[in-house]
Amino acid sequence: MKLNWKMSENSLFAILLRSPWWISVAVGALIGLVAAAALPADFQTAGALSGFPFFVIAVMAARRQRGQPSAAQVTETAQALGALTWPAFADRLETAFQRAGYQVQRGTAPGVDFVLERQGRTTLVGARRWKAARTGLEPLRELQAAREAAGAQAALYIALGGVTDNTRPFVREHGITLWQAAELAKALRGISPLL
Repeated sequence: MKLNWKMSENSLFAILLRSPWWISVAVGALIGLVAAAALPADFQTAGALSGFPFFVIAVMAARRQRGQPSAAQVTETAQALGALTWPAFADRLETAFQRAGYQVQRGTAPGVDFVLERQGRTTLVGARRWKAARTGLEPLRELQAAREAAGAQAALYIALGGVTDNTRPFVREHGITLWQAAELAKALRGISPLL
């Protein structure tokens, strides 16, 4: 018998882990206060402690969210990046990749804009269509074909807009990393001028 230890994406705890940390604190405090008030005097301490798991979730969420850009920063970054030309955007990406410790080369294969090397690991990056409103399978198939041909260990696709419904299963199946506005806001933080 195989046990499944993976948390459901729609469970209360999974939702709280993705939410701002203070929401878990508020839920824990509310549960503790209501339980302490509703229970007899002998059980009030136990009732007050019933919200403790939510405080643990708050700590976990806070640790995950530390260093993450705010929603306003993500929106600002998306707007600023949408106004850039390809050469300006490519220069900022190159700076961000170098800052992360990669050796960066501009790509020459179809669908490959950068070739990143770090610790003997190669990552191919497709980014030229970053402004597209929706990304379909074609550019991702092109990137994956180049990855297989080059024997690269990883692939990264960058898109500010959304992706089509049939794109996400392809991304998961091939282990392609997808960067959108939030990931770009984090990677490009401090690289100026953004515009």
